[in-house]
Amino acid sequence: MKVDIKTKDEIARMREACRMSAEIRDICANAVEPGISTGEIDELVVQYCAKHKVKASFFNYAGFPGHLCVSINDEVIHGIPSRNRIVMPGDLVKTDVGILVNGFNGDTSRTVMVGVTDPDTIRLVETTKKCLAAGIAACGPGVHLGDVGYAIQCVAEEAGFGIVRDWIGHGVGRTVHEDPEVPNYGKPGTKLVLKPGMTIAIEPMITMTKKGEGTYVDRVNKWTVYTNDNCLSAHFEHTVAITDDGCEVLTLPADYP
Repeated sequence: MKVDIKTKDEIARMREACRMSAEIRDICANAVEPGISTGEIDELVVQYCAKHKVKASFFNYAGFPGHLCVSINDEVIHGIPSRNRIVMPGDLVKTDVGILVNGFNGDTSRTVMVGVTDPDTIRLVETTKKCLAAGIAACGPGVHLGDVGYAIQCVAEEAGFGIVRDWIGHGVGRTVHEDPEVPNYGKPGTKLVLKPGMTIAIEPMITMTKKGEGTYVDRVNKWTVYTNDNCLSAHFEHTVAITDDGCEVLTLPADYP
């Protein structure tokens, strides 16, 4: 495993990529409403990239056909946008997007509740936000990645929800996926020690049931990841830089920590 340590100048370049990633993430999330297609949400990314002369990090990444991932309900991640997929009342819509500019990427996501009134579903989304906040709060120089994962795990399990273990966070920078792996579970005092200049994507994927922790990949499109029992899932993500005295969230602003 080779973890890329960024210089202060490189972190500054990443800030721009992450600022733009956060901006288009929120544009997409705010556009989510009943009747819109996930393909129309994808077009917002296309238009943004054309306007700012930047690239969508996900487009054609390992062959991925969309400019962002739009995953609904039991789809955990990697949902492929389509003009035929229509958002309906009661849906949980996860928009996951990154922008490549100046040689660096951002990576960030939100979960949008579309007219959701079910208390357990609302609690799932709010808990996932808290998981992200707990993971970020645990970050800093000298901290083990096991500590970060444990902080996320404790919040999810205390609330009675499941944690996706097949898919995890990761380093991000010159490519959208770099070392190290950043699990959403862990044992304190284990795994890689964080150092200033490391940049990681923390992205808790939390499921309504414990059985839903297991996942499977769509056999047709080979991308979309579902919960094993088709239960609901929520997903939030920030790109974070480790600093000399803590960490900096690079993908602000947002309506969650």
